[in-house]
Amino acid sequence: MRNAMNDSQATAWALAHLQEPIHLDCVTALMLKILDGKCKMAEQEKQVIAILYGATKHRPGKLLGQEARDMIAAACGCDDDVMAIYEQRLLAETMISRPVMKGFKAMLREHGVLTSHADPA
Repeated sequence: MRNAMNDSQATAWALAHLQEPIHLDCVTALMLKILDGKCKMAEQEKQVIAILYGATKHRPGKLLGQEARDMIAAACGCDDDVMAIYEQRLLAETMISRPVMKGFKAMLREHGVLTSHADPA
């Protein structure tokens, strides 16, 4: 397996390629999944997702708004409201269809952002 992108490569890729609001929602949903402990990606790939999220969190999504981003910021600052993260993750997963999320992760793999071939998240 190839290594995932380094931090600066992932940031540059995110800024150049993550323009679609639904893609921003997908990154936000993956970040919620990571914080909720439900993401099955490899640790290195979780770190890449966090970098992608960090580079694009200021851009508006299509379905997930500021509330999700505020919750992620609070969780990253160790303000552990586990139930709120869980509920926000479930909401995100119901708002973004499985085919859209699978397509987003496939795009990340095609561009070399993620290296796994399975769909573990």
